[in-house]
Amino acid sequence: MGYETKLTERRKTADPVRIANLDGLRGLVASLVVAAHLNLFLAPRFTPPWLTASLGSESVAIFFSLSGFLMAFLYGGRRFDAPDYIVHRFARIFPVYIFAVVFSIFLSVLPGLDYIAPIEGPVQIVRHFLMLGSTGVFWSIPPEIQFYFYFLLLWLWMENPARYQWVPLMTAALLVICAQTGFAGPGILLTSKLPYFLFGVVAGRLFAKERQRFRHPATGFVCLALLTFYLFYGMIVPSGAAFWSLTTAFGAAVIVFLAAFENPVSDIVLGSGVFVLVGKISFSLYLLHMPVMFLTVRLIGPMLPNPLAVAIAVVTAYVTAFCSYHLIEKSCRKRLIALWQRNRHVMPSLAQLG
Repeated sequence: MGYETKLTERRKTADPVRIANLDGLRGLVASLVVAAHLNLFLAPRFTPPWLTASLGSESVAIFFSLSGFLMAFLYGGRRFDAPDYIVHRFARIFPVYIFAVVFSIFLSVLPGLDYIAPIEGPVQIVRHFLMLGSTGVFWSIPPEIQFYFYFLLLWLWMENPARYQWVPLMTAALLVICAQTGFAGPGILLTSKLPYFLFGVVAGRLFAKERQRFRHPATGFVCLALLTFYLFYGMIVPSGAAFWSLTTAFGAAVIVFLAAFENPVSDIVLGSGVFVLVGKISFSLYLLHMPVMFLTVRLIGPMLPNPLAVAIAVVTAYVTAFCSYHLIEKSCRKRLIALWQRNRHVMPSLAQLG
């Protein structure tokens, strides 16, 4: 059986709205975020010189672009339905996010523990509950949530371009202003990361309209080469320039776009079972790996060599993420969406806004 036949058979049985290679890409960059934070737990003499936090920025940039791509791909061709969209986004993000925040607060208030990313004081606690916090990995959640709401405008325009032609004009103007000012402002504001989402949206719409193209194996070679170059360029050729820019936003969108076209080459890496599985649990892994690894190292670190303790902590983080995905993410999302579907008739529909 040829590769194309195998791929066709796999797609017949797969979730039609899931793209395996994008799950694999998400799993890869989530794992790189974990790797980028290993230097927080490894003793200096065991920390290799190439292990730096710079991998974290590149990985999060691809996460942002993936969000834009998937929102455009999943919703761009649907009828506008704001309440249903908001409930699905809320059910996807909020339960495990709140669990991670509460877990981090618990570690922060334990006397003598000295958690490395503490959430302390009423102001910080409230900010994080409102998804406006910036401690540890939580800084990336506010722009993600803000983009979800901004996407409602883009969705209106996609459904009715003539009526909402002011949306792309406003968006283009906002992008130019942000670029000219160097994307100034706190990193938790959407404006500081806007191009990553917007270029991802463009890539998602292009992919939805041109899905039968770019399936040549060369696409896979280019995708993996660009991904490697994108992730490690700053380590190989340090330039000193700020990472967050229009250039890196465009690069992230191109990589996501090419990764979405599954082919024999990219499928070997991004379509592998391991990365696809990690991709499914990547949100839990992203939110929970730091507190879980910290607690594990603190508990077993005095009894074991540092590298072994950190290795066990990494495994524990992945196992915890797997459990969190099934017990919190998947379970809560299923219950919340079922509750919404049973009761949505009691709320006035906003579907006619389009």
